[in-house]
Parts: sequence; structure tokens; C-alpha cells
Amino acid sequence: MTKRPEDLRSARWFAPDDLRSMGHRSRAMQMGLAPEDWQGRPVIAIVNTWSDLSPCHHHLRDRAEWVKRGVLQAGGMPVEMPVHSFSEQFLKPTSMLYRNMGAMEVEETLRAHPVDGAVLMGGCDKSTPALVMGAISMGLPFVFLPAGPMLRGHYAGRVLGSGTDVWKYWDDRRAGVIGKDAWDGVQGGIARSYGTCMTMGTAATMMSIAEALGLTLPGASSIPAPDAGHKRMAAACGRRIVDMVREDLLPGRILTRAAFANATAVAMATGCSTNAIIHLIAMARRAGIDWGLDDLDRIGREVPVIANIRPSGSDYLMEDFFYAGGLPALMKELGDRLDLSALTVTGRTLGEEIAGAQVWNDDVIRPLSNPVYHEGSLAVLRGNLAPDGAVIKPAACDPRFHRHAGPAIVADSYPDLKAIIDDPDYPMTPDHVLVLRNAGPQGGPGMPEWGMIPMPQALLKQGCRDMVRLSDARMSGTSYGACVLHVAPEAFVGGPLALIRDGDVIELDVPARSLNVRLTETELADRRAAWQPPPPRYDRGYGWMFARHVEQADKGCDFDFMRTDFGAPVPEPDIF
Repeated sequence: MTKRPEDLRSARWFAPDDLRSMGHRSRAMQMGLAPEDWQGRPVIAIVNTWSDLSPCHHHLRDRAEWVKRGVLQAGGMPVEMPVHSFSEQFLKPTSMLYRNMGAMEVEETLRAHPVDGAVLMGGCDKSTPALVMGAISMGLPFVFLPAGPMLRGHYAGRVLGSGTDVWKYWDDRRAGVIGKDAWDGVQGGIARSYGTCMTMGTAATMMSIAEALGLTLPGASSIPAPDAGHKRMAAACGRRIVDMVREDLLPGRILTRAAFANATAVAMATGCSTNAIIHLIAMARRAGIDWGLDDLDRIGREVPVIANIRPSGSDYLMEDFFYAGGLPALMKELGDRLDLSALTVTGRTLGEEIAGAQVWNDDVIRPLSNPVYHEGSLAVLRGNLAPDGAVIKPAACDPRFHRHAGPAIVADSYPDLKAIIDDPDYPMTPDHVLVLRNAGPQGGPGMPEWGMIPMPQALLKQGCRDMVRLSDARMSGTSYGACVLHVAPEAFVGGPLALIRDGDVIELDVPARSLNVRLTETELADRRAAWQPPPPRYDRGYGWMFARHVEQADKGCDFDFMRTDFGAPVPEPDIF
């Protein structure tokens, strides 16, 4: 069914013959527009996360022009609207503190303006879930335009992967294996184009999830940002969103339980970031879908890692993945592990969209019979130390730590942790478990990526490159190692992690999905009775609101008042 011009949402602003609408039309003409620009045309918001401090999105100002071209080609009226930029590198204390603020901004920007649909432009870690969460809550037709990965890095004849090789060479520098000249060479060669991290970090993970959910055009998530095809894809997004508005293809028809099952399976098969868990849960809950840790772990046991991309894989990067066939080829390989009847933004099913996909390099995209890792990327752990769950990335750590017990070394803050890991003579062995707490959603604040705890110098001197590290924080998706993360409830609100002391024995069993401390319930109860909550991180402003309303990691770290079931639906704005 084609939506009539008078039924367009934007017509409420422009069409009536009254004083207020005359004001809207005259102000549009003030900007050089004419009635031919809006009469009978869908108004399309191009929601842009570009900024001069967002290197991952540095090309999106240009890409907005290509989206506008597509919108105009299809008979729509494009309007570019800036929102928060989510710079993962420069935004402190962590971009995760601002994901929910960004989602609110997107929702309210779309609601308050005369727009009929949206193209969401993002890709760096928190931008994808923020944009999608806000657009879901608003409920207008939308297409997600992934920023795309940067080109592979190079230094001294070696291929470099963003993030992953930073941690590797930093360990080498701290261990005295390389000097400053080599370190500076890596610095200059590891990020040599605009675009997101080209490892399977959080950015690539979330762009892949958006495509698996059916929210992008086919193959969009893996096109390298500098590739000319990325510009063509941007224009195609502009054309498609105009038709989606006319077809009234709303997100509720696309974002079903089957779509989230597909996205989870794809995430597991790609060797995804641990951050995928938090964002998938948050997006599902915005869509009114009950999706949680048990669903993620169940699919993780069934779907192996078949994308041989760092850090779970050993050799390849996102550019290689694109040349090998990209996400459509990976989804074609997964076959009946996906629900191919799920609808996508194209108006066609997932099965129809990937029917012609092919794998061009079966070492980059492995067959199910030859996986990189026999289970999915992530495993969910529970026990007396994490009654509401914790997560680990088994494929990216030394297998000998999949079952491990060792005494704890506890840091109550990141400065405390740095004192431990930077002390070359700190008394520890590879069997110790290094614990960082008070780094969760409220404790961080904002759950920063401090969970990728660097290896202590004392162990690097001994040639050790991995150990069990445990925290209520997150870690970068480009990271690797035996890091247990997202321990819930967090220590800052009195979770069991707050009760651990130096020397307590921590037991990790990945096959059994368990995480425990060797303490009796009586011992834990006695310590809990003596525990004193720390002072709040903020006494005013956004941080104050964040601390009072953010939910724990197992619930996606969204604000409690942004849940779909919180209160009545928000009405359309009055126009007087």
C-alpha cells in the first residue's frame, strides 16, 4: 500500500491552511526551499554522528551528501540532523556513559521535527545501538547506514589490526621487546584511513548485528569506509528510505524475536565483541522483545565462530572479510541456523537477500565443518560471584584458563590497578586472578572498557602473556585474553564482587559456565553485613540522573524509564 501525501507525518507541519503551518512554510522558504521541495514528498531525516573528534565517522559529512542524492532521486526531501558523535577514542570517562543520552536525543529529534523516516549514520561502538534504540522507540521507518571499517594497518612489512595490535605491541614495549621507534611506527601505521576499527571489535560487531537484524541494505556492514561502493550504498539508503515511508514499513515488522535470534547467531559466528551482549539486550528490550543472557548463551553453544578475523581469528581483518563475501556470505554459510523468513528493510526476506551470496575465500569465512572455534564467541557465566551473570570470550583467550582456580589480587579502582600492573616486582604468579571492581555501570561511572586489564609487568618479565582477569567493567571488542567481564550485580551497588579480599580463591569453569569464590554463604553474609556503600560519583547533572536510572549489565544498561513497558506511549507533539 502506498501512503497518500496527505497521510505523511510531515504534512501535519506543512499542509494545513492555518497560521502555524504558514510559519513552517515561510521558514522553509527562508532557507531557499520552495513548495515543490516538500509538497507530497516524504521528509527524510539524515541523522548524522559526524564530528571533528570522531575519526571513525570523519567521512559521514560527505556521505550525508550521497544520502541526500538518493533521497532526491526517489522523490523525497532530505534534511540533515546532527546528534551526539560518540567518539570512542576521545570521549571520557567512557562513551558508554552517553549511549542512553544519545538514544534519547535521537528519539526526541525524530519526534519533535516534521520527518517521515530516517537514515541513521553511525558505526563506532556506541553509535549503532544508540541510534537504533532511539529510532525503535520513536517508531518511524528507518535504515541504518554503517560507517564501515577503515583500511588494514601497516608497519615494517606487517599488517596491523586496530586495537588488537595496540595491546600486543604495548605488552612488547613494557616487556622491553621493542623500543620507542617501533612503538611510534605502530602508532603511525595502525589507523591510516577514516572508518571504524577493522578488527572484529565492537564497531564491526554492531554493524554486523544491524545487518543481521535486517536494518541495513544487503552487504552494507562490511564495505570498507574508503571504498567507492560505500558512497553508492549511501545513495541507495536514501532511495530506499523514501520507498519505506511510502510502504509504511515500520521497525516493528522487522525487529521480531526471530530477528534478534538471527543477530545473536551472526554475532557468535563472527567472533563478536563482548559488548554485543549489552547492546543486543538493550535494543531487544526497546523493541518489546524479551531477550536475555540465557538466549545469548544458548545460541552461543550452538553456533561456532566461522569468521577468521582478529582477535578471535588469527590472520585476517574486515577488509579481507569484505573481499571474501562479507556478511551475506557468512549468513549463507550459517544456512538453517538462521530464520530466513525474517523481513528486512528492503521489504524482502533475509533468505531472498542472501540467496546469491558466495564465499570467495574459505579461510576467511570458514565452513561450519572447519570453524575457528567450536562454539560461539561468547559464554555466559553464573555463580555466587555473579548471580546475575558475567561474560567471557573463550575463543580469544588461552584455553588453559577455561578451567582455572587461583587466589585473588583485588584493586578497588583503576589507579589501584595501575599501581599493581606497573610494579615490576609485585608478588604474583600466572595462577593469580587479578580483580578490578567498582568499574560497572554506576561505579565506573558508565562501565568503561577497563576490563581489558593489561598484563602486569611482573608477569611480562617472566614471559607470561595471559592470566585470568575479572571485573564488573567492559572491554574493547578488539581485545583478547582470559578476561571475565560484566559481573552483575556490580560491586558499587553491593554485588558479591564487593566482598572479595586478597587471597580468596576464584574458580572459573567455562565449560560448566560457572564463576565462584570459595566462600560459604555464611562468610559472604558476614562480609555483606560489614560492607559500606561508596559515595555517589555525581551530585548533579546528567551523571546524577544516569546513576539513579541505569540498569545493570544483564539488562542492557538502559535507563529504567526508557523501557517499552514503562508508562503509556509518548504521543505525537501538538502543533499550535
